[in-house]
Amino acid sequence: MAADNTLMTLGQYGQLLDGYKEALNQSILAISPESWQSTLASILPTHWQEWLIPLAGGPFFLLFLAEWFYQSKRGKSDSFSWRRTMTNFSLGGSYLGFELVVHALIVLPICLWLYQYRLFTIEVTWLTAIPIFVAVEFSYYWFHRASHRVNWFWSAHVVHHSDDYMNLSTAMRQSLLYSVTGWWIFFVPLMMLGVHPVWVFFFYALDLIYQFFIHTETVEKFPKWVEYIFDTPSNHRAHHGTNDAYIDQNYGGVLIIFDRWFGTYVEEDTIHNPVKYGAVGEDSHDNVINLIFGVFYRMWQRFFRAKGVKKKLKVLFHAPSAASPKSN
Repeated sequence: MAADNTLMTLGQYGQLLDGYKEALNQSILAISPESWQSTLASILPTHWQEWLIPLAGGPFFLLFLAEWFYQSKRGKSDSFSWRRTMTNFSLGGSYLGFELVVHALIVLPICLWLYQYRLFTIEVTWLTAIPIFVAVEFSYYWFHRASHRVNWFWSAHVVHHSDDYMNLSTAMRQSLLYSVTGWWIFFVPLMMLGVHPVWVFFFYALDLIYQFFIHTETVEKFPKWVEYIFDTPSNHRAHHGTNDAYIDQNYGGVLIIFDRWFGTYVEEDTIHNPVKYGAVGEDSHDNVINLIFGVFYRMWQRFFRAKGVKKKLKVLFHAPSAASPKSN
């Protein structure tokens, strides 16, 4: 009887491996623009990759150079040091490269496997695209909020906040540990509801592309109705502030409405409370290895020194030690 149970368990395990292998094959195809063509054709231009890829590449760098030139002419070139810029782009490059590999080999196969057990099948059409994007933005809000209020996620996100200046290159200041800490789990409920993982990640990519443009001091404020609905450069500058009033606020990616609904919105006050950038309790520097692994390593040091399961879990999942009282 015991042997039969063992064989059954091994058989189930084999089926699980087969399912993962199939999902892996699907994921390798899914990251190819050619395989996305038919899926995306119902809503995007036929040759979408001809504008999406350049949008995420060349113009970013050209806009950064334009911003650098413009701010230099205004005598505000302090935030554009060559070393800091190279640090930001090095962090961005390592993040994108590592993310692509982990996404193809681990994240997407898992998500495709989970998608088999979805409650519904929600097709992406002109009518559903905007509601789905808003749902992705909602998921991003909670991921971003957790990235500030939970040590485990903060250990990756702290890299982005470690710059004590703000310009378009700051958007590239990212950590390759995002994949390790599991950013994608916040988007799984949407997949289980019935949105295909490829679509979820596509809309998430658009969300991230938008956020590149709000890491700037060049743009001051938009009309009030824009500031009320969208995450603008002004709203996002406040998010990066270490001032007490700004800490743990404005988590939205494209929209700021969820911050207003959940009580995490603050308006930038350039006159009485100018933003001071950085990460609370962390020094700003250009050591890429230390930036990526420093906080993550110290978190695990505290974890292994902690006595008992409760204290160990507290190290991983409570608020960062340097966070404001609002995080508790």
